[in-house]
Amino acid sequence: MSVRWRTLECLYFSTPHRVPRNEGRDGPPSYLTGDVSPYDNVPIRTMPIYDPRHNHLLASLPAADWERWAPALEPVTMELGEVMYEPNVAMAHIYFPTTAIVSLLYVMEDGASGEIAVVGKEGLVGVSLFMGGNSTPSRAVVQSAGHGFRMRADILYREFQDSEPVMHLLLRYTQALLTQMAQTAVCNRHHPVEKQLCRWLLLSLDALEGNELMMTQELIANMLGVRRGGVTEAASKLQEAGVIRYSRGRITVLDRPRLETMTCECYAVVKREYERLLPPRTAK
Repeated sequence: MSVRWRTLECLYFSTPHRVPRNEGRDGPPSYLTGDVSPYDNVPIRTMPIYDPRHNHLLASLPAADWERWAPALEPVTMELGEVMYEPNVAMAHIYFPTTAIVSLLYVMEDGASGEIAVVGKEGLVGVSLFMGGNSTPSRAVVQSAGHGFRMRADILYREFQDSEPVMHLLLRYTQALLTQMAQTAVCNRHHPVEKQLCRWLLLSLDALEGNELMMTQELIANMLGVRRGGVTEAASKLQEAGVIRYSRGRITVLDRPRLETMTCECYAVVKREYERLLPPRTAK
């Protein structure tokens, strides 16, 4: 399937659909003609509109740049646990989540891992592509399933080189991401698990719409690089305080203002930096 048809699917049809994996088929997919969706037997016309500008960076592009980018954006489904890129492997695409969350992880030789940053609708996955490195020692894994868009690495690199507004936007985002990475390292070193969990919940919610996360305590422990028992104890305290409700891998934040008072200063530092560096949405 060509990039052109994928873009048409995204912009002009009411489909937050999964992209079929039958690459190479010419012309529009048959289900765009009004047939039933191949996913979950849901008719296409009943699905809500899926817009790439739900991603903050894409929505912040100046109109002229957006006109060039739109045909090159390819909608993708980002499945829970899917690896977007592996350590030290050249990336073919850059990803712009819209309803998914991606964790950037560093994996040790013994298999232990720790999250160094979280990326959602405010950003992109694949900074090394336009910074010139093409790969990174970290791994990117989908933490919360959803949708997004991707662009070929060569197109993104050319845009970065040729468009000054694009270059400045991506560099500002990179600075915000580096702030999150640095603050995560400090937080994990100096703050108790309960405050780390609060920070992680708030950053994850900022990357999504709504107040719910699908995440097991074991996975959270792996993200934070702590014992599962520590996460269980911290989550229990938050639940007893009426701040969250946790059941069978579903975390619902019931009192976000109070959650913000219970976290450490690290969350506010990261949030302020993203708000300072990233411009209002301008793409139309």
